[in-house]
Amino acid sequence: MDAQLPPGGRISGPRLAVLLGEWRRGGSRHGAADLAAAVELQVLDGQLPIGTRLPAERELADALDCSRTLIGAALDRLRDNGIVRSRRGAGSWIAAAGRGGLATSLPEDSDLIDLARASPPAVAGMAPAVDAARRLLADELGGHGYSERGLPILRERIADRYTRRGLPTTPARVMITNGAHHAFVLALRMLAGPGDRVLVEQPSYPNALEAVRAAHAIPVPVALDPSGDRAWDFTGIEAALRQAAPRLAYLIADFQNPTGARMDAEGRARLAAVLTRARTPVLVDETLAELDLEGDPLDGPAPLGAFAGDLAITVGSASKSHWGGLRLGWIRASEDLLARLVSSRYALDLGSPVFEQLVLAELLADPDAALHRRRADARALRDTLAGALREYCPDWTFRLPAGGLCLWCRLPEPMSTRLAVAAANHGVQLAPGSRFAAHGGLERWARLPYTQPAERLVEAVRRLSAAAASVRGIPAGATGWEVPVT
Repeated sequence: MDAQLPPGGRISGPRLAVLLGEWRRGGSRHGAADLAAAVELQVLDGQLPIGTRLPAERELADALDCSRTLIGAALDRLRDNGIVRSRRGAGSWIAAAGRGGLATSLPEDSDLIDLARASPPAVAGMAPAVDAARRLLADELGGHGYSERGLPILRERIADRYTRRGLPTTPARVMITNGAHHAFVLALRMLAGPGDRVLVEQPSYPNALEAVRAAHAIPVPVALDPSGDRAWDFTGIEAALRQAAPRLAYLIADFQNPTGARMDAEGRARLAAVLTRARTPVLVDETLAELDLEGDPLDGPAPLGAFAGDLAITVGSASKSHWGGLRLGWIRASEDLLARLVSSRYALDLGSPVFEQLVLAELLADPDAALHRRRADARALRDTLAGALREYCPDWTFRLPAGGLCLWCRLPEPMSTRLAVAAANHGVQLAPGSRFAAHGGLERWARLPYTQPAERLVEAVRRLSAAAASVRGIPAGATGWEVPVT
């Protein structure tokens, strides 16, 4: 067991218990194997980075309400597979990303289907935009190449898109960033600090929740009802603003990730009034705003900033509408706030890459054709995934979203973490529902993106049906889910 202790943070027992979720199968005699597989899942998912120091056995046993014998047996399995290392007097820590011995063994004739990322391939027209940008790059080569606000032509085209959607915007109110998440972190660092509360939806985008925790702020969740006609609980939001006094709110009004819900104009006006009374700024994530699968985004509700004024700080991205490989996003805010953000940005980076900005500017010169094709493709894949679920997983329920890239599925029992572990053994990478929760839970839910090719989506659902049957202890063929592998 002797090994050098690497640098890294320590995770507490209660926090690890939240991450692991419902890791133990009901009535299972294989508690140590279940626990080891759940830990490996979090390692593979990046939630337990290499070097993370694990709680002491007694602390972890108390947090998980199980015996120290079970904890010790699970750690032995993790050590045998090279995932955990230990040293007497120093405890145990994550040593490697796993060798696939617990939760990642795949059938020999299969490859991993990634349902953890909701990221489509590049939009049609990317190659011609790259060629055009290459010609325009010559005009930029004589300068220094640094632009903390972004290229004027790109800011102008993003501002025009906001104006066409009902939120008058000038280029001076737009700053280009290295993706929407970068934009969110920039604003979060400026507006909230350690110990401050940040109001969030439940469920919400996992990387945003992690950013709030990394800033040592406290997420304050307000539950969404994805099955209702109006998903947002405005009364609950108002109560949370009054009782918790958060410094900031983070909301996704357009095709919320992961539920796909969209706030109507009446709801936006009501939310804006609530935020105005509380004087609470809101970070509005519009990463999915262009993916309206039943209509045109230009005909939909105006952005929340049209109702909330300068309290709304809007972040957007090209990652879902065009391609994640561009790594470009933006912030739309007041000129005063942007000036403060520019000053604080120097601590993190010195601007976004010029060539990628030229590419995106070309794509936005005449965006409608490419975006129409993107929406049509996503609509077809959504319907394919929904049909596969109805065939192979008939007791999973979901509301067909009008936009976005995911189905938010209610499972027949609390088993999301166990399903994610079992899914890896069937060749599917799946994020457990607890990843979308501020403080754990959501074990009856799973997010399924429709960003893979149609035949891969059908195969992924077929594998998930088998994984779900293994978790629930249902014999093959007992539910009609099992079909021969083809």
